[in-house]
Amino acid sequence: MYNSLKKYNNKIYTGMRVGLSHQWNYTNGKWYETKKEPEKWSFKFESLKTRINPAPINSGAKINTQFHWYIIADQIATKIDNNSYMTSMKGIKFKIGHKRPYWKTFSYNYPNQKNYRERLIKILEEILAELKKE
Repeated sequence: MYNSLKKYNNKIYTGMRVGLSHQWNYTNGKWYETKKEPEKWSFKFESLKTRINPAPINSGAKINTQFHWYIIADQIATKIDNNSYMTSMKGIKFKIGHKRPYWKTFSYNYPNQKNYRERLIKILEEILAELKKE
């Protein structure tokens, strides 16, 4: 039962059991999540993203260029009925790297570039410093 007491690593909690998953449909997207600990979930979101206004001709990245972003966000989900939630998310995103169509790997794997872990650690340290100031 959802509200029955459960135990994980000697911590008592209620709600969905650790290890179970949800799938949610968004307009043009799908959200997959798995409960990892009483207060921790992993998630994956896949969606087609399209511009509201068309891109200027001959502008922007080439077709099949990939971008690697790291996102830190707040999500508020309000239950509407047994099967629906209104989701609001806001946050910040950081470019970690990119991969041009003719490259074998992302930019951070090439010489003289900060690797993925170095870039991510720097971002998280800066965010932590900002939070400590507030």
